[in-house]
Amino acid sequence: MQIRTALAEDYEQMLGLLQQLNPADPAPTDAVYRAFEEILGSESLLLFVAESDGKLLGSCYLNLIPNMSRGGRPYAVIENVITDSAHRQQGIGQTLLSHTLNAAWEAGCYKAMLMSGRKDPGVHTFYRSCGFNADEKQAYIHRAPAGTDGS
Repeated sequence: MQIRTALAEDYEQMLGLLQQLNPADPAPTDAVYRAFEEILGSESLLLFVAESDGKLLGSCYLNLIPNMSRGGRPYAVIENVITDSAHRQQGIGQTLLSHTLNAAWEAGCYKAMLMSGRKDPGVHTFYRSCGFNADEKQAYIHRAPAGTDGS
């Protein structure tokens, strides 16, 4: 298994992983493909994948965000940590997160954050085992009103 930055040819397999993460999401549109292209073309948006023999086993998305506090050091937000359901409990997610955190530290980030909406206690145990602290900050979410582009 190797961890690498996603490539354009990973798009279809990425859609499969995202479907596992959010089965209720609508079918992909051109906007999803444009977002994928934007991520691939950015130095501050990094999509890492775990791949073996041409198959994507997992993914992790890193956002490097400029910051005016902390001496101008950026911070990181990690999203869409996914391990293919047929390959869980094999260390893939932990390896992906370790690689992603190293990329954040190499970019000079002073912290990395992630949020999880999962209710499964095992998911939270997993994140804690990767070094994340659920007690340090409180997250708040405000969703776009129904019927807007953010719905």
